[in-house]
Amino acid sequence: MLSIYFGEMQDAIYNTNVYFNNTYKDSWITKPLSVEMIKAVDKSDVIDSQTILSPVFGNMSPKKLSGGVKTLMLIAYDKSKIFNASTCGDNCAEWILKIAEKQKIVINLHHLMDFGKNDFKIKILNTGKTVRNMGELVQEAGRFV
Repeated sequence: MLSIYFGEMQDAIYNTNVYFNNTYKDSWITKPLSVEMIKAVDKSDVIDSQTILSPVFGNMSPKKLSGGVKTLMLIAYDKSKIFNASTCGDNCAEWILKIAEKQKIVINLHHLMDFGKNDFKIKILNTGKTVRNMGELVQEAGRFV
């Protein structure tokens, strides 16, 4: 299940780019979930754990991935921290929901992310309420963002 805390969160990692670059494991890059997310979000192909083929940059290091993909991988694979998902665009929202289908995750947001038109289940930690669609999310999050 996905839980969100809106606003300033003392223990959250805000600079996910720097954190990822200094903590990711090579094995994360070639996991099927990562390969799918890199393809969908960055339109790039994983060649191996050290090489991503980007249509813009050519062969590149995983350290050159977008902030959104880096944050998604941190959310999926580093369960020791809470990450600021405001570094992600709305194109990452579906992936956050997919990760949350398989494991409990907590993210921090400083904006209202668009989780789409389908129903979902998200717990808002600021209030303890569970929301099931964007209308309910807007009502709950509006006080905090």
